[in-house]
Amino acid sequence: MASLIKSDIRLNFHIHLLKSKAMFSRTEPWISKGYEAFALGGESMLKVELLAKEVGISKSSFYHHFIDLDFFINELLNHHVKMAQLVAEKEQAVSNINPGLIEVLLEHKVDVLFNRQLRIHAAHAKYKETLALSNQLMGNGFVDLWLEDMKLKISRQQADALVILAFDQFFLQLHPDRFNRQWLEQYFDQLKQIGLRFDTTLYGTD
Repeated sequence: MASLIKSDIRLNFHIHLLKSKAMFSRTEPWISKGYEAFALGGESMLKVELLAKEVGISKSSFYHHFIDLDFFINELLNHHVKMAQLVAEKEQAVSNINPGLIEVLLEHKVDVLFNRQLRIHAAHAKYKETLALSNQLMGNGFVDLWLEDMKLKISRQQADALVILAFDQFFLQLHPDRFNRQWLEQYFDQLKQIGLRFDTTLYGTD
C-alpha cells in the first residue's frame, strides 16, 4: 500500500511538472515581449493589441492566460525578480568590473532597463516594492565586487552608502540609446575616481 501511495505521489508530481512546463511554454512569448516593452517605455507600452501582433497570437489568448493587464504586470514583476537573482549570481561569479561586470550588464540590458522603469514609476507601490527587492539582490553582489576591484579601505557600511548614490547616478544617466560598453566604461571610471577621492578624504594617502 505504501509503495502504491508513493507511486501515485510521484506520478501526480510528474503530471504537475509537465503541466507547468506546458503552461510556461504558452505564456513565455507574452512575458518576453511584455517584459521588453515595459523595459523600453513602462506600463504605457503594454497594449494587448500591440503585444498580440508582436507575439503572433490573437489577443484572446492573452486574456485566457492572464485574466487582465494587472495580472500580467504582476507576472512581469515576478519575472524581473527572477532575472535580478540571475544577475546577482553572475555578479558573484566575476572577479572585476571591467570587463567582468560590464559583460554581465550588457548581457542583461533588458533587465537593467526594466529596473530603470521601476525607478521612474516608483510612486506605484508594487513597482517600488519590486525595485527595492531587485536592488537588494543586484546591489549586494556589486558592493562586494566594487570593494574588491577598487581595493578601497572604506567599510562595508560606507560602501553601501556610496553605492546608493552610485545607483541613483547610474539610472539618472542611463538611456537605452547609449547603453553600451563605451558608456559603461566611462561611468565606472567616474565611479572609480569618486571612490578614490572618498578613500583619500577619509584615510589620506599612503
